[in-house]
Amino acid sequence: MDLVAMWQQMGLVAKAVAFVLFFMSMWSFGVAIERIFTFTQARNQSKLFAPQVAKHLKEGRLKDAIALSSSKNYRYSHLAKVVLAGLQEYQFQQESGGSLSREDLMDTVRRSIQRASALTASDLKKGVSALATIGSTAPFVGLLGTVVGVITAFQGIAASGSGGIGAVSAGIAEALVETALGLVVAIPAVWFYNYLTGRIEYFNVEMDNSSSELVDYFIRKTAA
Repeated sequence: MDLVAMWQQMGLVAKAVAFVLFFMSMWSFGVAIERIFTFTQARNQSKLFAPQVAKHLKEGRLKDAIALSSSKNYRYSHLAKVVLAGLQEYQFQQESGGSLSREDLMDTVRRSIQRASALTASDLKKGVSALATIGSTAPFVGLLGTVVGVITAFQGIAASGSGGIGAVSAGIAEALVETALGLVVAIPAVWFYNYLTGRIEYFNVEMDNSSSELVDYFIRKTAA
């Protein structure tokens, strides 16, 4: 199968479809590589961050915990973002005079943590939806190229007046390359999407657990 010869014989529409599929493939791989790097950094930095911030909180060093959470060394950590929001809100309420009751203070801190969790979860999902779109549409884009190629092949047969399988096979083979290309683009995109979605769900669970632990810490601190 001479792909170069097939490419040279393709029409403008078929080449345009191939370019679209190539762009979709590069886009999906780019998103996947960037997200995998980000998620790896988030996991590694969170593993280092969690015991350190827990030590500061256990010793009652709130400002040190805030400084640690806002450190550039943990800019990828999803846990640091959530914990930082809760710590800053708690410190702000304490420094503003403590006019809120204990229940209202906990509600305020909890809402701040929830907002940070929602924003962090949204940031983690950045670009992932594009993988689902590419995985679901790439086969149809390839099929479009195949249909156009088949139409062109039969138009050539009609114009030349020759028939038989030999006259049709070359055009059909060129057209089916588009479908194969669409599948080659779609399959990795779906794999990446499922993998990254699983990682995001795991990060959400970690953020929920850390949020609950931080609220429990503030409850014990205000009760003391």
